[in-house]
Amino acid sequence: MDWLIWSGAAVTLAGLAALIWTILRVARAKGAGLSDAELRNRLQRAILLNFAALFLSAIGLMMVVAGIMLG
Repeated sequence: MDWLIWSGAAVTLAGLAALIWTILRVARAKGAGLSDAELRNRLQRAILLNFAALFLSAIGLMMVVAGIMLG
């Protein structure tokens, strides 16, 4: 079950990278001096990306745990 552990670790790292990218995207949007409506629109899209990245990380961690328990 080593393949499940390593693929889960890769999925988790991809989710973590997406979380960092989302944080940087929000920081750039806040520093851009946008209007309230435009900032709200960008933050709503960032929330969707944030949830998707968290889901990806959680799936990867579940894969790692499953690989450890089955191996």
